[in-house]
Amino acid sequence: MANTRSAEKQNRQAQKHRIRNAHVLSTLRTSVRKFREAAAAGDPDKSRQELASAVRQIAKAASKGVIHKAQASRRISRLTKAASQVAPPAK
Repeated sequence: MANTRSAEKQNRQAQKHRIRNAHVLSTLRTSVRKFREAAAAGDPDKSRQELASAVRQIAKAASKGVIHKAQASRRISRLTKAASQVAPPAK
């Protein structure tokens, strides 16, 4: 139980942030899962499309402070590496 007005406000803010962070993380995980499914199916066009979506979601999560920028960079790097294994890059 909060004892001061500032503690009450901090609790309200923490709840808002928790809800926002959960939504952003859920969206991020879903887009990464869709990419991995497309890559596992061996569909280069779909995997490229899903990779772009996943990278966008990861960058958004990093910009909002939900995940650390280094973690975002690492995830993007690993997904891009996985995408290159699906098919050679388009010329």
